[in-house]
Amino acid sequence: MKTIRHKRTPVTVGPDDPTLTPNGGLVLVAEVDRILGVAATIDSFVGKIKTRGQGLSAGQLVLSMAECILGGGDFMVDLDHLRADRAGANLRAVPEPPASTTFIALARRFDDVALADLDTAVGALVAKADAAYPEPCRSKLSAVPPTIDLDPTDIETYGSHKEAMAYNHQGQRVGRAHPAVWAEAGLVLAAELGSGRSDPRPQAPALISRAVAALPPGLGRPRVRADSGFFDRSVAEAALVNGADFAIAAKRNPAVWRAMRAVPARQWRPAQGMRGAEVALCDYLPGGWPEATRTIVRRVRLQAEDIRSDPRSRRRRSIDPDQLALVLGGDADHAYAYSFIVTNLDGDVVDIEAWFRQRAQVEERLKDSKCGLALRHLPSGYRSVNVVWMWAAFLALNLSAWTQALAGIDTDGRAHAKRARRELFVVPARVIRHARRIVLRLSPVNRRGPLLSAWAALQALPSSAGP
Repeated sequence: MKTIRHKRTPVTVGPDDPTLTPNGGLVLVAEVDRILGVAATIDSFVGKIKTRGQGLSAGQLVLSMAECILGGGDFMVDLDHLRADRAGANLRAVPEPPASTTFIALARRFDDVALADLDTAVGALVAKADAAYPEPCRSKLSAVPPTIDLDPTDIETYGSHKEAMAYNHQGQRVGRAHPAVWAEAGLVLAAELGSGRSDPRPQAPALISRAVAALPPGLGRPRVRADSGFFDRSVAEAALVNGADFAIAAKRNPAVWRAMRAVPARQWRPAQGMRGAEVALCDYLPGGWPEATRTIVRRVRLQAEDIRSDPRSRRRRSIDPDQLALVLGGDADHAYAYSFIVTNLDGDVVDIEAWFRQRAQVEERLKDSKCGLALRHLPSGYRSVNVVWMWAAFLALNLSAWTQALAGIDTDGRAHAKRARRELFVVPARVIRHARRIVLRLSPVNRRGPLLSAWAALQALPSSAGP
């Protein structure tokens, strides 16, 4: 049988169409700005960053960079590409974004006071968004005590002359972001930017204070959750002073190992949702910590063949030194990996340990801010510009969460940055004017997506009453 070969239809490039925009979905960000007053709120806290009244305000500067990041920009030069999109100008919250050089010049005008006010402004926006959420979303958030996650993340930089950067323990020259994240809402409440040598513990009390103050009213007693980098009495005391409880991963030391070995075998109970793991309470109490502090220990059985002989292995650090010696000497066929949580929380230890394990949520948000929202690098040599850049990335993270929550499209789980960009923000469209209105024409594929339902839901919400 003879095969009929179909020729490919020839393709030609026609005239340019100035009505096309690649970022039709940024109209959702403009709607969120209308509802929450994002730029106006930032302006009310930060104030003027220049004497002339022309050009962009502080709020418009940060919001335009956040819009650019939501649209896929991960360098300051991407602002220039966004400026070139004339068809999409009237769809954006900031129709005329700054040039990349203008962004640098204006961001350098943020002094320490203005940067602190920017932090406070983002916290105020969290409360405004919560008040505007649909009732099912508010009820879901108020049904559980809010969790504040502390988890610093290193951002590798290049260039020896960048301000406030330093080498970390891995030999990388980095800046270190210290965000405080409301875990259940997926929102950054407060943040600081330090260097690779910045110890997170001295900064934690002020960070906790600002994060608790940024939580909306009407929620339960907050719970501060942190990894072992925050294992310090001052962090626990700061949580209590600010009306919160604490749960902090403990560093493994001889006193911890002794307390673990004293746990009777009958006290070990199966952990929730983690196969092979067991949980118990041990008698370890760090010196000088608040009253009612107790330590929860989790162990996971490891077979001898799963334990590496390389002394640099992270898993080996979690194994009791006595058990590790037996396994490496061939006298035992298994050992246990241990984790310790120091907390003042009441309740069943199995439930508390399962809740603490959900700390991976903050790591997801940090991964989103890096892999999807431009915080994988700090592009400027100036510290103030990098702090504004950090806040633009965190504001983009919050804007994505606010868009989905306000529109009621996050009931089956919140879309991460890449999916949200594809389905919501970077949606090609034709922008035309008809009868004194702007009309957005989408492809059939995008019309069936979540953009139109989100747009309709956001349009139904009232505008912000003021900053």
